[in-house]
Amino acid sequence: MKYHLACFSCCICRVKWERLLKLWNKYRISNIPSLIFLDATTGKVVCRNGLLVIRDDPEGLEFPWGPKPFREVIAGPLLRNNGQSLESSSLEGSHMGVYFSAHWCPPCRSLTRVLVESYRKIKEAGQKFEIIFVSADRSEDSFKQYFSEMPWLAVPYTDEARRSRLNRLYGIQGIPTLIVLDPQGEVITRQGRVEVLNDEDCREFPWHPKPVLELSDSNAVQLNEGPCLVLFVDSEDDGESEAAKQLIQPIAEKIIAKYKAKEEEAPLLFFVAGEDDMTDSLRDYTNLPEAAPLLTILDMSARAKYVMDVEEITPAIVEAFVNDFLAEKLKPEPI
Repeated sequence: MKYHLACFSCCICRVKWERLLKLWNKYRISNIPSLIFLDATTGKVVCRNGLLVIRDDPEGLEFPWGPKPFREVIAGPLLRNNGQSLESSSLEGSHMGVYFSAHWCPPCRSLTRVLVESYRKIKEAGQKFEIIFVSADRSEDSFKQYFSEMPWLAVPYTDEARRSRLNRLYGIQGIPTLIVLDPQGEVITRQGRVEVLNDEDCREFPWHPKPVLELSDSNAVQLNEGPCLVLFVDSEDDGESEAAKQLIQPIAEKIIAKYKAKEEEAPLLFFVAGEDDMTDSLRDYTNLPEAAPLLTILDMSARAKYVMDVEEITPAIVEAFVNDFLAEKLKPEPI
């Protein structure tokens, strides 16, 4: 079997800019350098964190570095902050959150405070749920200080190999990141941070992804993860945002299902944006007209936008717009 690698670095002169951006979006690259290993036969991702692979296995003894089941990667003792330990196998049957975080990171500390309350509410509601802290701290003392604030479990700081394998398993490119798993160890959402901040009462736990999101301060970071369809509406009109979500949802579900069947991530995220400071800032940054409704696709990494300004947005218009974008028939405007 043959394997390819995709390497993203600052030296882009050898690759046409447009082609590079397609690769950047396809693999949701947010940091450089990044090294991704692909199966040359199928084109599927074998490993997202190739840089960790090279560090951890320089002789290639574990080649081809394909993903392993969560149960296998997490196997071993886990710690409580009181020094007690238990085996990871005792968590079977529970939903789990894998929390990548560090004390030196201010957004991590802010999220941890909210997450402690969310964890308490979920446990008090009788849900089987556990969080496993995977530290990115720079010393064991920092790890211990930070972990003392957490009521959940942690991979021992001294077990660097297991922490690295978990980073590799989920292709972690930044912190804080909260991955939420079902009782079988399959990913429910990689956007646990956004879900926790948007649902502080935990009414929607375990946070299965929604096909269409309402743009907010907490989820706006996802606009940087790849091309996003954003339908701007007049939120002063009662029910306009909800009606817009219902209009887009069948199209979003069709796209998501199509790519899920190919075991690939959907090439678009879907948002509805009302009228608030976040939306105003986005319109200003992307130089969009004030019209509503306004149908757009925004590609922040490519600094490109695609705009359809029509009086009425219909499902047929949205679907044609999406299909033309995916077929590369639309002409971008610069952001």
